Amino acid sequence: MTTIAHALPTRNARNRWLKGAAGRRDGVAGLLLLDTLAAMGFAAGVAGGVTAVMGQGAVLPWAVLMLGMGALRGLFATLALRRGAVRAGAIKRTQRLRAVAAALRRKPDAPIDSGLLASQAVDAVEALDGHVARFLPARRAAAIAPMLVLAVTACASWVAAVILAGTLLPFVAAMILAGGAAADESRRQFVALHRLSARFADRVRSLPVVLAFGAETRETEAIGRAAQELAERTMRVLRMAFLSSAALEFFAALSVALVAVYCGFALLGLLPFAAPETLTLAQAFFVLALAPEFYAPMRRLAAAYHDKQAAETAADTLMPLAELEPVPVVRVAAPLILRDVAIQYPDSDTPAVSCLSLRIEAGETVALLGPSGSGKTSVLHLLLGLAPLSAGIVEAGGVPLTSLAGQANWAGQHPLLIAGSIRDNLTLAHPQADELAVQRAVAAAGLGPMLTARPGGLDASLDARGSGLSGGERRRIALARALLNPAPFLLLDEPTAHLDAAAEAALIATIKRAAIGRTTLIATHSPALAAIATRVVHLGHAA
Repeated sequence: MTTIAHALPTRNARNRWLKGAAGRRDGVAGLLLLDTLAAMGFAAGVAGGVTAVMGQGAVLPWAVLMLGMGALRGLFATLALRRGAVRAGAIKRTQRLRAVAAALRRKPDAPIDSGLLASQAVDAVEALDGHVARFLPARRAAAIAPMLVLAVTACASWVAAVILAGTLLPFVAAMILAGGAAADESRRQFVALHRLSARFADRVRSLPVVLAFGAETRETEAIGRAAQELAERTMRVLRMAFLSSAALEFFAALSVALVAVYCGFALLGLLPFAAPETLTLAQAFFVLALAPEFYAPMRRLAAAYHDKQAAETAADTLMPLAELEPVPVVRVAAPLILRDVAIQYPDSDTPAVSCLSLRIEAGETVALLGPSGSGKTSVLHLLLGLAPLSAGIVEAGGVPLTSLAGQANWAGQHPLLIAGSIRDNLTLAHPQADELAVQRAVAAAGLGPMLTARPGGLDASLDARGSGLSGGERRRIALARALLNPAPFLLLDEPTAHLDAAAEAALIATIKRAAIGRTTLIATHSPALAAIATRVVHLGHAA
């Protein structure tokens, strides 16, 4: 995983990443350009209608033109919004999956930064929405649409076109200045948001400790101060956005006012200088109706400019995820070989496992037996890619093996339960399982008596702590979940720990049935459980 503190990428690198993340163009900018063309038709309808009212033609055709162009503008705007939203949704799903995959593919010795993960998978990904759905189409349209308006305006009045072009240059300068300041403030806001998310996630995780030491008031005040800092930075970002909007509205209003004054005085013959051109009433109204459309594309761009700044800031945390190489999937072929393997965690001075050599044949059940601290769980974690390989080789069929993830079913000492029904917990690893497969797994794991006695059966609700379940019932749910997933490997870590003799004997019988047809590796203290294995490996002794 990366952190906010990494070196910020260059602007060019950031822009290239955002362009790549946005993918191909989807025609939204084209719809916005069609909206501009419809605006020209609407302006022509206004000019023709006014002229017709003055007795110079029929009003109905011009009224139909105005209504038709107005309807088309509404249609083009709606289609642009919908298509942009669909495109942004697809990109957000891709980036969110990439963020989660990066957390799952982190190095075995790398800790999880829950605050950064929340910022990446939620806040940073969501910041791409406006950039893709609004800013990019608006920027592409703003590069062409004003020039089209200017060219059409010049055909009716070249002086009005010069006035519009003259107000554009200072507006661009103001936007550049405001945009640079907004980028800095947006980046600071995102860093503050990350810090707040990280602190809140950490305190929620350690809530029992906070309550035990009576630190809830102090931590509440600290989170409140961080939230206040974030609010202040958000207000500074909004002030910069309002400043850029004010600059846009000023120059847009100025250009329309100057065009209106010129056209009015030219028609009345009251210009203080010789008229450079002759304007008709139709030309004047056409120019006046079209003048606001000169700044309309830039209004859209300015409204979405903050989305650009937010996306650039989010890219700083999302870009490193793209550098992760996909984990190669190696289909395991028997036998599975560990040769002179050592496992040492970064925060430990001594290895958890050293010089372990082990050969596991297909379909074999191997029990790892040894005292606490002998490295039984570490060996299972190594095969799942959760522990670092410090020395030695793990291979299958002569091919180096990084992880059995995706090919192994796993049941740990403390089974993971999610808030939902028992069925949801069983199908967690295999959502496509049908009802028959679920019932077979339930029967094989010996869950039938518990489900019969529990109201709702498979559809009974559980909280994340599994309240109301005994230790044996939790382990049976984890075992049924492992059996439901048709993977060739079964890894079990202390599946019978803390059970009474009767519950242990029943669960051992279930595990023995479950191991049939699978390559099974069991870490245990229990001689009774080890007795069902085809081979027992005593860690710390000769294998």
